[in-house]
Amino acid sequence: MEATEPRPEQEGAVQAAAPEDPRALDYLYKEADRVYYGLARRCGLSTCAYWMVYDIDRRGGELALRELTELWSYSKQTINSAIKTLEAKGLITLEYVEGSRKNKVAILTPEGRAFTERYIRPGQEAERRAFCTLSPQDRKALLDLARAYTQALTEEVGRIEDELDNGDKAAAHDDAAQEGTRA
Repeated sequence: MEATEPRPEQEGAVQAAAPEDPRALDYLYKEADRVYYGLARRCGLSTCAYWMVYDIDRRGGELALRELTELWSYSKQTINSAIKTLEAKGLITLEYVEGSRKNKVAILTPEGRAFTERYIRPGQEAERRAFCTLSPQDRKALLDLARAYTQALTEEVGRIEDELDNGDKAAAHDDAAQEGTRA
């Protein structure tokens, strides 16, 4: 039995649905970032501080700083700066985790709870409503695909970093060898 050729309308649909250039996805991520940036600025916070208070609220008003740094892709310094801003604004307090002299937990103050009620939760609800405009299957597929893409991107960038590191080490070795022959 001979394989059948795809019909032209199927072929066009496959080609249109399978671009090889991720720029359209990059633009979509940037557009989403712009939406969240606007929410953060409207409530007087940096994007990082917005996400920190967002997560603290989602976790019932209390979250270990170690967990915050593990959850987000921000540098530890950026997170610490955001936490200090939230603390200075009176939105959170920092307390040591029971039995620890090193690990701290961020806790929403009464002012922080009022702030999240006014500024953070409406954004969370808008996000939930927008997400739920997708069918349950599409929501699952979106998360699965975003997770797979992020994992693949992490691996590919890791390869580049390894190659650069190896190239830098080789160049340093070559430079040291040349210095040795000059002496």
